[in-house]
Amino acid sequence: MNIRENLEGWEAEYLSPYATLSRNSIGRLREEEQCDIRPVFQRDRDRIIHSKSFRRLKDKTQVFLTPLGDHYRTRLTHTLEVSQNARTIAKALHLNEELVEAIALGHDLGHTPFGHAGERALNRVCPYGFDHAEQSVRTVDLLEKEGQGLNLTFEVRDGIRNHQTKGHPVTLEGCVVRFSDKIAYIHHDMDDAIRAGILTEEDVPEEIREVIGRTTGERLDHFIHDIVSASEGKNGIFMSEPVQEAMQKLRSFMFQRVYQNPEAKGEEGKAEILVETLYDYYLHRTELLPKEHRRLMEKGEPRERVVCDYISAMTDRFAIAKYEEIFIPKSWQ
Repeated sequence: MNIRENLEGWEAEYLSPYATLSRNSIGRLREEEQCDIRPVFQRDRDRIIHSKSFRRLKDKTQVFLTPLGDHYRTRLTHTLEVSQNARTIAKALHLNEELVEAIALGHDLGHTPFGHAGERALNRVCPYGFDHAEQSVRTVDLLEKEGQGLNLTFEVRDGIRNHQTKGHPVTLEGCVVRFSDKIAYIHHDMDDAIRAGILTEEDVPEEIREVIGRTTGERLDHFIHDIVSASEGKNGIFMSEPVQEAMQKLRSFMFQRVYQNPEAKGEEGKAEILVETLYDYYLHRTELLPKEHRRLMEKGEPRERVVCDYISAMTDRFAIAKYEEIFIPKSWQ
């Protein structure tokens, strides 16, 4: 018996009856030979970590555009925090930790530069619309490895596609990531807002603090413990009603005080104009797109979708540099 088969046997013996076993995966888009060391979800996680789209997350906005401090979250650090939350919950519930890690690490691979501002801009100008979860799946299926994709398992792709509030993952591991994404961004966005001086801890309504804690750390710990307690031994991932209600109130508070705050989000209008301008420029000059994108059009992909592929893959810094290169006059020397 090889190492992978031993690990698969350990999963069957140790994990919850509600866990997703590696040996029971529905499979990949293209059949391929199994690794003799790594089960399928571990292999997916490794492919994501080694992908170019994962590396680009380090220079993509989470909430604050081009912050001056070194300690504000980026899309990459957000992804790592989601992964850590999800792994903690999965381990406590005896679910497949490698599956939750693969989903968590891949869930935002298709996110735009400038966070949700970039997503709004592309959704507005592209006739096919734009959704970062669907783009993340498109990234792992089609765009990575110059059109070959990463050929991930169905379960990982499903978890990536359904990680938002509107999603309905088919595995409990996907449901864990869906919850973990919410509690991660609520936690770290408040932490960053306090760091930026936009909020103080005392601004958080007392009715929320008395239920889930009086610091960002206490609240994160409370969320995770509550999910584990409410879900243990059940075929579902749950949060208790009081904590769920407090989380919704905290999320509404964050929208009011941070996500729609002109001080925190005042630059987003500029970012949206930049993204829309780049989209229009390349839509009418597709010959300037990289060769792998031009090949997609040759295979029948709509040019509007391919231009979205190119723009959404940009980091903040690259998008700004491209805009300056194209539209800002250079000094004469």
